[in-house]
Amino acid sequence: MKNLLGNINKAFDHRIRLGIMSILMVNEYADFNTLKELLGATDGNLASHAKALEKAVFIRIEKQFVGRKPNTRYFATDKGKVEFQKHIEALEKLIHIK
Repeated sequence: MKNLLGNINKAFDHRIRLGIMSILMVNEYADFNTLKELLGATDGNLASHAKALEKAVFIRIEKQFVGRKPNTRYFATDKGKVEFQKHIEALEKLIHIK
């Protein structure tokens, strides 16, 4: 059983982090408001979970201004994509144990 759990990454344990990565795996990027709406997260909750993923180098955050409005975009890094894929594969193996 240890082998199966070896690729489960604690960075993706929380539903917000799992959601951020899931969205970024199928989109080139997502902006703050899109993630907030899709995940039903508060500003602070989303920001803190995004910061944790950024610290682990699983996502990259780009901040810019569009007109006078701030715009924050999130991108999955290559490392983040690999680690998330390993995490999902480990969960699938765990689910399919007979």
